[in-house]
Amino acid sequence: MYCPVITFDDWAFLFFLRVSVMSFIDEAKFYVKAGDGGNGCVSFRREKFVPRGGPNGGDGGRGGDVILIATSELNSLLDFKFKSHFKADRGVHGKGSDMHGRGGKDCLVKVPVGSIIKDDETGEVIVDLSEDGARFVIGHGGAGGLGNPHFSSGTNRTPRQSTNGEPGDEQWLRIELKLLADVGLVGLPNAGKSTLLSKLSAANPKIAPYPFTTLEPQLGVLHHKYYASCIIADIPGLVEGAHQGVGLGDTFLRHVERTSILLHVLDMSDEKVIENYEIISRELALYKDELAERTRILVLNKKDQMIPEIEEELLRYFKHLNPNVLLTSGKTGEGLEELKELLCTTLETKRLAEQKKQQEENPPADLDLTE
Repeated sequence: MYCPVITFDDWAFLFFLRVSVMSFIDEAKFYVKAGDGGNGCVSFRREKFVPRGGPNGGDGGRGGDVILIATSELNSLLDFKFKSHFKADRGVHGKGSDMHGRGGKDCLVKVPVGSIIKDDETGEVIVDLSEDGARFVIGHGGAGGLGNPHFSSGTNRTPRQSTNGEPGDEQWLRIELKLLADVGLVGLPNAGKSTLLSKLSAANPKIAPYPFTTLEPQLGVLHHKYYASCIIADIPGLVEGAHQGVGLGDTFLRHVERTSILLHVLDMSDEKVIENYEIISRELALYKDELAERTRILVLNKKDQMIPEIEEELLRYFKHLNPNVLLTSGKTGEGLEELKELLCTTLETKRLAEQKKQQEENPPADLDLTE
């Protein structure tokens, strides 16, 4: 019976592959427990020459909160794979001589911008942290207990009762990450998306002549001297049946849900380019209807491998489907400046339209629009 021998180099490669796949985590489950409140104290003042000093038990301190903080310093949920329990400190118990307990220290949890927090049991969305620096108290600390002075009255001068602190919030939560980008690159594996990203921005994704080179989303920033900068997200290639989990599935499609524009990259040197276009369009529609209706720019890539007659024929065909079609070559750089211009002008038009819509929906209070 043959038994293969796995060498040290094989183990090293397997470990590297595992770490590479783990390096981008966009979904995780975690537990939060806010601090319990400290207990109130029963105590009486006993001091020489002070008869009937009365109650002087202190209140318990409030429990610490669990606070989520969105930060642009993180771009993955990898930390949640190594730490999934977050607990704040409890409040200190009250003491005699009217000494109140100290409040518990808050537990600060940093999450990437674009994180969505859901209840693990119901799936209900609790908060969407889409802005850098946004803070949200996900677990409120319990209130501190009351000392016995709170129960003193004219008929009860020596109260011997106090209250315990209230328990802090605790629950299991699920966090999902949707990267914030203006443009989303979609297409079949090996269509040239990573090459385009490296040419349009300063990103340095892995580029190789085989499919599924990109195993995790990549981000790049497109700079233009006349327009505002925009963020481009390159997601791993889709294949037919991705919505059913084929290939890498549609796991990473959530990262283009927030984008304003979809940049659909097609390998025009593939004889099945029309069929490939239909596959991606169908997968987008099956994942979410609004993605299929989103503004899309078609990029017929690898122009350097085509003959002019077929180029013109494909260009005419796709212009009937979408007026925003460009011929490019990631290898030679042909058509990239036109693509940058089209991306920036389209984004600028959409931004102005959104601003105008917001102004119409929320007009200034001092304007009388009834005249």
